[in-house]
Amino acid sequence: MTISVNKSVTEFILFGLTQDAEKQKVIFGVFLILYLATLLGNFLIVVTIKTSRTLGSPMYFFLFYLSFADACFSTTTAPRLIVDVLSQEKTISYNECMTQVFAAHFFGCMEIFGLILMAFDRYIAICKPLRYATIMSRHLCGGLVILAWVGSCIHSSAQIFLVLRLPFCGPNVIDHYFCDLQPLLKLACMDTSVINLLAVFNSGAICMVSFIILFISYVVILHSLRNHSAEGRRKALSTCTSHFTVVVIFFGPCIFIYTRPPTTFPIDKMVAVFYTIGTPLLNPLIYTLRNEEVKNAMKMLWCSKA
Repeated sequence: MTISVNKSVTEFILFGLTQDAEKQKVIFGVFLILYLATLLGNFLIVVTIKTSRTLGSPMYFFLFYLSFADACFSTTTAPRLIVDVLSQEKTISYNECMTQVFAAHFFGCMEIFGLILMAFDRYIAICKPLRYATIMSRHLCGGLVILAWVGSCIHSSAQIFLVLRLPFCGPNVIDHYFCDLQPLLKLACMDTSVINLLAVFNSGAICMVSFIILFISYVVILHSLRNHSAEGRRKALSTCTSHFTVVVIFFGPCIFIYTRPPTTFPIDKMVAVFYTIGTPLLNPLIYTLRNEEVKNAMKMLWCSKA
């Protein structure tokens, strides 16, 4: 089956977060610092887990891929936002725009699956502790990660399939700081109600169903903690609280953006900042500051390098 690419527009103009010159200077400084901190934080986690002998459990195996997805997810949007703030021509070619749509949804979906895998790991560890080592084998963990990559590819391919069917005949100013389906639907010279419905079924359903699965899993985990010792409850609550904090910060904005009819609001861009830039920055902070094992492994790694 061939996909007909309908376009007369060869490039788009990204409006960005604001057109105010003074605010743009502030945005450049703030988001450059946030992006560099995101790369540094996630890089530290990836290197620490890869080199540490004490972080070999499945939870850190999944955290490794979650941090990698975070760094890539942030890189799909933040550099373009930072560069465009100082640029007179905030243009992006049609092909670059389509690539950004694919990459953002691929790594965003990978982050969703990463959070689900970490919740699954915590469920087995807390609810079935005696069978944990048997169930969470290296073979199973590797298979789950591969499944997550394949699922992310299927989701982003479906998303780009919808975008490529949109004809762009005139207006080319995207009222956003990166290319995404919702702002592109506003520019299409056709009735987009069916495509929007399919997009909601694709992205919206993934966000909503994943959040419900995660919420139920953490409720079950908290319910099962009644049978644990006080020390066991404290440690499990600390881990689950940090995990669920990430879930709420990431899924709240995603559900707001992707599970509604074809309409956009001025606040959409600031909401998108939370899950495209905020969450990838907060993940390494949450998973390290509340985790003694990771902090100790980092100290051992970097002290030995000194």
